[in-house]
Amino acid sequence: MITVQRVAKAAGKHLTKTALTLRKALGARATRSCPACGGAVVGFFRYGDNGEWGCPQCGASPRERLMNWLIQQETLTVPTAGAILHMAPNEGSLVKRFSAAADYVPADLDPARYTVPHMHRVDLMELADSDRYDLFYASHVMEHVPDDMAVLRNIHRALKPGGEAWLIVPLWDKSTEDGSFDIPPRERERRFGQWDHVRQYGPDFADRIRAAGFDLEEIDAASIDVATRHFHGLDDRLFRARKPDGESAR
Repeated sequence: MITVQRVAKAAGKHLTKTALTLRKALGARATRSCPACGGAVVGFFRYGDNGEWGCPQCGASPRERLMNWLIQQETLTVPTAGAILHMAPNEGSLVKRFSAAADYVPADLDPARYTVPHMHRVDLMELADSDRYDLFYASHVMEHVPDDMAVLRNIHRALKPGGEAWLIVPLWDKSTEDGSFDIPPRERERRFGQWDHVRQYGPDFADRIRAAGFDLEEIDAASIDVATRHFHGLDDRLFRARKPDGESAR
C-alpha cells in the first residue's frame, strides 16, 4: 500500500544515501563502522525520523547492527548446534549467522516475499511445535499479529527448556495501544506508525512477555557507552526472553 508516509521515508532514504555516496567519492574519511557487514562507512542514511538508520554498504538497520554487535561481544550466543526459527528474515547478516545452525528454519506468513533459500510458511497464530527450538528470533513482527499473547504462548511452547526468544518491536514511551485489522489501514498508519500494524508497543511489552511464562532480560542500546553506540550507529531495545530450564511445553 502506497502512502504519503512511505513515499516520504523512501525519498529521505534515497537523498541521504546519495549524499553519503557523494561524500565518499569526494574523499571523506570513513570514521564509522557497520557491525553487520564489517564495512568502514562515512555515516548512515536516514529513514523516517531516524537520521542514522541504514548502512550505505549493506543496508543494515540500527537493530540489525545492534544484534550483530551483541553477538560479536558474546552477550548473545547463536546456538549453531541447535534449532532456530527466524521469522521475517529480512536481515541478510543474521540469515548468514543463523543459517549455520544444524536446523535453521527461515519463515514468514508470506514466504514468497523472500529470496532466502528454503523458506517455510509459518503463521505464528497457529504455531504448534513443542519443545523444538533453541532460538526464536523476530524483529518487528509482533506488532503485526492479531493476538500477541496467543503468539507469545505459542513461542514459549515451541522453545526447548532453556531456549530463548529474541524479540524487537517498535517502541514509544507510553503504554501499549492495541488495535485490530478491523481498523482501516490509513487509520492504523496514523495510530501505530504503519498501515499493516495492529498495535504500538510501549515498555510494558515486557509485562506481556513475562505473563507468557518467560524470564526476561532487556538489552537497550542506550545502555552502551556513547562512543561505541555512535561509532556503530546502534539503536533499539532487545527483549531477551528465556523459557525456564525444566519447563516443558504447556
